[in-house]
Amino acid sequence: MTVISSRRTADLAYCGLFTALIAVGAFIKIMIPLGVFEVTFSLQFLFALLAGLLLGHGRGFMSVVTYLVVGLAGVPVFAHGGGPAYLLRPTFGFLIGFAAAAYIAGYLAQGVSRFPSFAKLLAACFAGEMAYYACGLAYYYVMLNYVLTSGQTIGVRELIVVWFLSTVIPDFLLCVLAASLAVRLIPVLGLRER
Repeated sequence: MTVISSRRTADLAYCGLFTALIAVGAFIKIMIPLGVFEVTFSLQFLFALLAGLLLGHGRGFMSVVTYLVVGLAGVPVFAHGGGPAYLLRPTFGFLIGFAAAAYIAGYLAQGVSRFPSFAKLLAACFAGEMAYYACGLAYYYVMLNYVLTSGQTIGVRELIVVWFLSTVIPDFLLCVLAASLAVRLIPVLGLRER
């Protein structure tokens, strides 16, 4: 009973730690101006991937969902504030994408041995990156073209050029960094074995 209780406490602490790291990552950002658009590149994606890789897909996913709930409740933990109105921002899909990235990367890394290879972890991170972009791009397209009635729309080509090609390589470098860190931390921490 005590072992189960202490594991649950440790799990909550680790999930809380990654929720906080994702929030801090929102403020470590670079703004990339692309014509009328301004794309934010932050370290949130790195911490979402690490949550999935180190905690496993379930706990990593819950860390990101907790972050989203805190931000939607009004705490300014997102890159540009917080609150329920954030749901109407076309870029909110990328925040949802953090949860997808943590889940996919964690799920694919789950079958990796206790001493995972860098290549397998990088492949898991890359799959997480593609899930992140799928959520973000789909949400952005639907919100701007069908939900918001400001008269502004975006075509598929412009969507890909502005919101995918501008940051996919820097985000892939974060995948490389996440895999490099995880390959060293997974055997030491042993968090996924819980």
